[in-house]
Amino acid sequence: MRLIPRALCGAARAAWRESFPLGGHAVARWFPGHMAKGLKKMQSSLKLVDCIIEVHDARIPLSGRNPLFQETLGLKPHLLVLNKMDLADLKERQKIIRHLEGEGLKNVIFTNCVNDENVKQIIPMVTELIGSSYRYHRGESLEYCIMVIGVPNVGKSSLINSLRRQHLRKAPFCPAGKATRVGGEPGITRAVMSRIQVCERPLMFLLDTPGVLAPRIESVETGLKLALCGTVLDHLVGEETLADYLLYTLNQHELFGYVQHYGLGEACDDIVSVLKRVAVKLGKTQKVKVLTGTGDVNVIQPNYPAAARDFLRTFRSGLLGPVMLDRDTLQSHPSAGAQGHRPAQTDP
Repeated sequence: MRLIPRALCGAARAAWRESFPLGGHAVARWFPGHMAKGLKKMQSSLKLVDCIIEVHDARIPLSGRNPLFQETLGLKPHLLVLNKMDLADLKERQKIIRHLEGEGLKNVIFTNCVNDENVKQIIPMVTELIGSSYRYHRGESLEYCIMVIGVPNVGKSSLINSLRRQHLRKAPFCPAGKATRVGGEPGITRAVMSRIQVCERPLMFLLDTPGVLAPRIESVETGLKLALCGTVLDHLVGEETLADYLLYTLNQHELFGYVQHYGLGEACDDIVSVLKRVAVKLGKTQKVKVLTGTGDVNVIQPNYPAAARDFLRTFRSGLLGPVMLDRDTLQSHPSAGAQGHRPAQTDP
């Protein structure tokens, strides 16, 4: 949403950065290596599974997915659920779908598990995928078992709870409340859980799994996109670094909701200036003793980390408007997969 006229930011735009400085960031330190254990547990559970649902963040539909999922779990029918669609700018949805089809992903659904949007499409599509594939030694079983996978904090547990609300709300044996714990930071689900029923007809169970990131992230910018979406703890990247990348992205996309939200008056590309004004507006300041020639003096300083955390929280809650963090990828591949496939989803 463009909340201020272009003319208001015209002078500032001339000084905006054309690129974000990516050097000096040790991406490998951001992403813990112990996640290989979770992937091995998923592999050992595959013989019990009829279909894979991979959940990913709709704001980064083309980047950050773990390629090991396809390599190790690729024999099973696969549905990609792009969640948090309410936070994503989906004006180019069909281009996203064509790009994914070009990568061999023909079954894609966009969802918002907060209000159950499009969630009802999942069970019928999964049922169709299983019915049109060979179930190997599970052919005699009357129940379906689905494994839910994805990188951390994309809404896997929220999806399971949403499916239960949709399909088991009238079942007398279904306990009230949530089946799985959800949270706004990565790492809530730490182990492959026992089966969770999500549907009675057909009888369907889901396995919730821990988020598993790729052992090697393709680029620093992909790492920053993942971090903006909350797939790693902010302090591993640095709240102020992440806030700076967010500011750079919002300005590049001409998304100036932050100007109105924080009452800044005009768009700005200097993160120190922005965080200073945010801190003062929110009262996030601190007294610091400064040694001078005449003795100690108490000086009021902005709490920059606290302001950065508020900036990131505000973005992630959608208060700064929807965003497509993979816009650069879409623009560089305008016709990927455009030929030979019918779009998997065409709702507006």
